[in-house]
Amino acid sequence: MLHFRSSVVLKKLFQSNLKRPLTGIARNTSPSVAYCFSSAWTDVRSVPKVKCLQHAVGWRATPYTTNVHGTRKLSTKSDDGSASPPTDTKNDTATSNETATKEAAAEKRRQAGILPSLEDLLFYTIAGGAEKIPAHKFTTALKATGLRTGDPRLKECMENLKVIMKTTSDGNLDRHLFKKCVQSNIVLLTQAFRKKFVIPDFVSFASEIDALYENAKNLGGGQVADYIPQLARFSPDLWAVSICTVDGQRHTAGDTKVPFCLQSCVKPLKYAIAVNDHGTEYVHRFIGKEPSGLRFNKLFLNEEDKPHNPMVNAGAIVCTSLLKVNNISNSDHNVMNFMNKLAGNEYVGFSNATFQSERESGDRNFAIGYYLKEKKCFPEGTDMTSILDLYFQLCSIEVTCESASVMAATLANGGFCPITGERVLGPEAVRNTLSLMHSCGMYDFSGQFAFHVGLPAKSGVAGGILLVVPNVMGIMCWSPPLDKLGNSVRGIQFCTDLVSLCNFHNYDNLKHFVKKLDPRREGGDQRVSLSLLLLSFSTSLRSPRCLHVHVVDVFP
Repeated sequence: MLHFRSSVVLKKLFQSNLKRPLTGIARNTSPSVAYCFSSAWTDVRSVPKVKCLQHAVGWRATPYTTNVHGTRKLSTKSDDGSASPPTDTKNDTATSNETATKEAAAEKRRQAGILPSLEDLLFYTIAGGAEKIPAHKFTTALKATGLRTGDPRLKECMENLKVIMKTTSDGNLDRHLFKKCVQSNIVLLTQAFRKKFVIPDFVSFASEIDALYENAKNLGGGQVADYIPQLARFSPDLWAVSICTVDGQRHTAGDTKVPFCLQSCVKPLKYAIAVNDHGTEYVHRFIGKEPSGLRFNKLFLNEEDKPHNPMVNAGAIVCTSLLKVNNISNSDHNVMNFMNKLAGNEYVGFSNATFQSERESGDRNFAIGYYLKEKKCFPEGTDMTSILDLYFQLCSIEVTCESASVMAATLANGGFCPITGERVLGPEAVRNTLSLMHSCGMYDFSGQFAFHVGLPAKSGVAGGILLVVPNVMGIMCWSPPLDKLGNSVRGIQFCTDLVSLCNFHNYDNLKHFVKKLDPRREGGDQRVSLSLLLLSFSTSLRSPRCLHVHVVDVFP
């Protein structure tokens, strides 16, 4: 928090000839505001018969004037228009041309209503009154907001910072170098440091996530899936949680850089692609929307001879046949490219060993495929065996907890990738996907998960849980040991603890509900925003107590 208690800082902040005013602030600042920041402010309570700035008595302050000698005078007038004689507010003998020029220039700036630029305000906020900012202090402050230096949106800023650091001997940024560094990303940086992101107190929230992570880490039990031989190779001690908010704030805990296969976590993603390509009506000619009430790999269809939903194996196989691609590397519609966009171009790979292992041990899925073919569940002309190959390949797509959390955040953000700003999915596809994740995403635990956690999620036998908090964040939990229903033991515990702590459950927003932590609101003392600060200056001009201005803060 920045405190302007020094006249030197005030002079630099409010009298510098800056490039532009703040966005949304009127250029025509009232004369009384300009006078309030005058460097020659005199306590007018000591001036006889003058009650400036006190509307209750009928007097209004008007702009002071500068005479030929550079001495400023204050004129006042009453509501009836009569003016009182001007009163000298500067009785010194400084009549040099230099003084007159400075006063005239300052007056011109004040009359023009020029205010500090966003870059300047950001500099003063981080500098805390110092003349320079060490580069590491800037990056540390940036990380505290939840942003990463590797964020694609900050690429130009970070590149400028590297270039500037090569030209400075002490690694410090003065105001001009800082402005040069941040000006290309000033809107995003201003939002971050003004705490305008969806999670304002991100450091506090991250510490809560760490506590939940540690609590789940101590859990034992569960078995690593071994019906796919390649999955059995993972250590049961692996445990990771990664979050990405809709504003691109990031936090990770544990083994978040270890690649693992999406397995069934890919089902909602390819369903979203299918709806994005064909629309809801076409997709649901072939697939239902209801929970099955049966194991995910059952050979069972609904009364219309369609798979119950796209989150069970039968529905996911039919959904694969609706993708505009016959092979994962097909250039016509590259599913991997689509996944890369969902992940903001972070790590998305492919495990050929898992693919081969899946295909060799996939007798049940082949049986489902032939059953679907018999019931004519596929679009006309579908090659069932090639579709099964693609199905196994999609299950074998590799991610890390970090990249998968961006995928979840893209769903939470209505189809826009938070860290690239690119629209990847349409709103229809996102709405449908989240609805089916909420009702069908957790195997035979879906009903209980919807009851206790109340959020859209999808689990996979590799140990992942893709969790979406709509309009807030995406989360990926990963731990290989599974419970008897095929869900990650630690992942379920983390999701349950998270909703017990925070009001993320779909119905926690009901009136008169039990109070929980709401990380979307800024905790602690509320700091005054810049607009409210300026408004308070204007309001305070109605009282003579405005004579001594103490600027408390610039950014909230």
